[in-house]
Amino acid sequence: MQLIRSFIAVPLEKPVERSAVKLLRSLQQEQDGIRWVPAENLHLTLKFLGDVDNRQVPVVCEAIRSVVSQVDAFPLLFRGTMALPSDLKARVLCAGVDDPTQTLVQMVASLEKAMAELGFKPEARDYVPHLTLGRVRKTSRRANDDVLRRLRAQQDVHLGTMTADRALLMASFLDRGGPTYQVMATIPFGQ
Repeated sequence: MQLIRSFIAVPLEKPVERSAVKLLRSLQQEQDGIRWVPAENLHLTLKFLGDVDNRQVPVVCEAIRSVVSQVDAFPLLFRGTMALPSDLKARVLCAGVDDPTQTLVQMVASLEKAMAELGFKPEARDYVPHLTLGRVRKTSRRANDDVLRRLRAQQDVHLGTMTADRALLMASFLDRGGPTYQVMATIPFGQ
């Protein structure tokens, strides 16, 4: 048995990824207390699973497949910036994600249910579509006012539109330089 830190995600199309990287660069400053997401790690998280027994990976993949096979590809619009859970308690800095068809939110609710049936802990909060750009370092309680000003200055930014058409089961490996991700499975929507 080997435990693999895992999550379910949607990959970004290259134009959206390039725009997100440009936004990241405009927000970053040295020693601002934020762990910024490296460009190669940008993705749209659907569900964090935590440690998954490697022998359970095929079962997890089948559960993901059973949900996403019911979903056709759908559009997502990446625009604006925000802090989660709120500006007053800003721990996560994000780009906003518009889900005009509500397919993303419905799919995540179905994934939550399917993963709970496999014994994974359900999220305590409702899913808020967002693209994580950075997280406050553990030494701080919330993002500082300067970081929040830079984030607010980008509230009208437009990162682009893409079509979500597949889910990824990702492995996350932690080391001193931060996490590195590896795709364990790619599962197309509607199949």
